Amino acid sequence: MSKFRTAVIGVGSLGQHHARNYAELANLGKGEFIGVCDTSETQAKTIAEKNGCNYFTDWRELLDKVDAVSIVTPTETHCEIACAFLEKGVNVLVEKPIARTLEESDKMIATAEKSGAKLMVGHLERFNPAMVALRPHVTKPLYFEIHRVSPFPNRSLDVDVVLDVMIHDLDAIQWLVNEKVSEIRAVGIPVISDKVDAANARIEFENGAVANITASRIGTEKIRKTRFYQTNSYVVLDYATKFASLTSLNPEAAHPLLGIKINRLEIVDIEPLRAELEAFLDCVIEDKTPPITAEDGRKALSLALGVLDKIETHRSRLNV
Repeated sequence: MSKFRTAVIGVGSLGQHHARNYAELANLGKGEFIGVCDTSETQAKTIAEKNGCNYFTDWRELLDKVDAVSIVTPTETHCEIACAFLEKGVNVLVEKPIARTLEESDKMIATAEKSGAKLMVGHLERFNPAMVALRPHVTKPLYFEIHRVSPFPNRSLDVDVVLDVMIHDLDAIQWLVNEKVSEIRAVGIPVISDKVDAANARIEFENGAVANITASRIGTEKIRKTRFYQTNSYVVLDYATKFASLTSLNPEAAHPLLGIKINRLEIVDIEPLRAELEAFLDCVIEDKTPPITAEDGRKALSLALGVLDKIETHRSRLNV
């Protein structure tokens, strides 16, 4: 494990935190953090100095120097970079969305299968402590109301709000419901950028479960809240505050109001990214299936593209 070599490709707003965590894990004897790579030499050098590692400006220089990499670059570059490392047998954690297109994601999956290298997708919210605490209590979700709102960013403007932030929740609902999607309805509009900045989607599954999802990156506050109803309970999940609770009724109570029970789940507060990277390294070292597979990433991308298709149809009617 101490000789297991890691690196980060792309050390912008999120990638620099990948670098920090790899460096901290290396200090604990979990791998050797080789370096960071960024097209901006200034940024690469700055992050390298913070983490005591080498820096590079061309990711190709790392192909023969590492055993595993995080790819935290613009989505349009994921396929090229990931496939180059996978072909070399290097294990890859690629940030969401897995790729721009399903064809690109299929190429990445095929390359990983051929080489035997692990390919994991960074859907970070699965590692949020609130979700980790909640997951064992999920039975049969029937109806979701989800809101994910943030102020306008100065990053991720190469993609719209669906591929940037809504995809977190599209991944989560498919993971929790575990049924095929039967219908998609969606609306969305550009407000500040030339991409879709605010969107709403209604996703229906074959078993009848429904999810209403609102995503916006032009809000005045940060909201990352999911509420859903399942058999016998009402669930609240707040990713931002790391809170999760289940409200249920005791059928034996003399009166319904006397039988209300709120179970606030105990949270083990671990940085989600740290948990994700440790899970990635564990699946490689122990030769296990990644906790978030490339197929999971493809499913999330497929649903996101389906939402975007419905949005484009509606935008043509609005002429915006």
